[in-house]
Amino acid sequence: MLTLPETYCTLISRFAHIFSQRVWHHAQVLLIGAILAPGKRTVTSVLRVMGLSEDQHFENYHRVLSRAVWSSLEASRILLMLLVNTLVPRGPVVMGIDETIERRRGAKIKAKGIYRDAVRSSRSQLVKASGLRWLSMMLLVPIPWAKRVWALPFLTALAPSARYYEGKARGHKKLTDWARQMLLQVRRWVPERALVVVADSSYAAILLLERLRRLPNPICMVTRLRLDAALYEPAPPRQPGKRGRPRVKGSRLPSLKQILGDPKTVWKKVTIRDWYGGKRRQVEIVSRTAVWYHSGMPPLPIRWVLIRDPKGMFRSQALLCTDLTVDPVQIVKWFVMRWQLEVTFREVRTHLGVETQRQWSDWAIARTTPALLGLFSLVTLLAHCSTRQGTLPIRQAAWYAKPLPTFSDALAVVRYHLWQAMSFHPSVCEADMQEVPRVLLKRFTDAVCYASRR
Repeated sequence: MLTLPETYCTLISRFAHIFSQRVWHHAQVLLIGAILAPGKRTVTSVLRVMGLSEDQHFENYHRVLSRAVWSSLEASRILLMLLVNTLVPRGPVVMGIDETIERRRGAKIKAKGIYRDAVRSSRSQLVKASGLRWLSMMLLVPIPWAKRVWALPFLTALAPSARYYEGKARGHKKLTDWARQMLLQVRRWVPERALVVVADSSYAAILLLERLRRLPNPICMVTRLRLDAALYEPAPPRQPGKRGRPRVKGSRLPSLKQILGDPKTVWKKVTIRDWYGGKRRQVEIVSRTAVWYHSGMPPLPIRWVLIRDPKGMFRSQALLCTDLTVDPVQIVKWFVMRWQLEVTFREVRTHLGVETQRQWSDWAIARTTPALLGLFSLVTLLAHCSTRQGTLPIRQAAWYAKPLPTFSDALAVVRYHLWQAMSFHPSVCEADMQEVPRVLLKRFTDAVCYASRR
């Protein structure tokens, strides 16, 4: 049995019913070891940091990922409900969805493909990367002790390219198809709450947005919109006795590009408090409602928001929202929160070892990366339980005054409480001293000496 802090044990035990009793013990070792391991997140590094390097039945821990029967979808549901109940007890639930590339090599990794590398590519240069493409949904929520919005992953799916499905009975699904299925699943998990989802232009697809808008409890979607999108007035009322197919749209409206260049356009100056980088930013916006229509597609009523910078430091852009009643300033604030998804992708690579795992079996690959992404959210919850009076310890230095805690601070606090609960014991003679067992000292030394990430 692992010795854990009481609050940690209560939180982690919420996942126990997914596993059998035997597998649950191994799963806890992998979970705690993945938090404590300083470098690669392989099963062997987890076993070493947990002091199990001499365990002759090490294959049992590999089988938790490659063979054991448990539902990662149910784990995602539990994690989402923990996040919502703890951090968003009321109000709309704001989420983000985006894809990322996990750079992996190996002939046995069947689902890898070649994709555009969004981090290294630019408008003038296209850079491609080989690896696995993951589509991740994250909860966008302000963390009280961090005083900023974090993106907390809870549901991640592998979205292979079309080449992977060649010769298979199962057909290829586009990113928008994966996004639709994931969003519908989240709506089933959270049927009563208002859901807002922000995404980039890859998900500005009429069929996807229309499907979400027609749900009994619609999902509000906020994405980028092309400046040359075809916008129309709503269809006029049908005249009595008129024959033929009813109209789906009205007269053509000026494009957003034309509105942007029209000197008669009336712009409204607004100040966004939490702009990119957490700073205040004054921008100019104009917003109206319209029907976005493309031949062969259903008409989609939207509210569009055109944004430009008075200082000319960034290109003008347009956003759309499927809820026509939302305030335009709120739409901009929601979309700015989307950048936190990119921050989270960077954090899990830096601190949780994504792209350092070495599984080859299909099941292990499909489970490990979503588990490491979900570990980011679980560590945040554990750190939230460890906060005292709404503050979190911050690592400081004489040459750098760190104003707010980051994920590295949250991870350090969780590690500290785990090590303290698992290993330290008061001295019998002097209560103000603590003994460090020789076995634990060896584990510390081994972890520090082999702490390189790669």
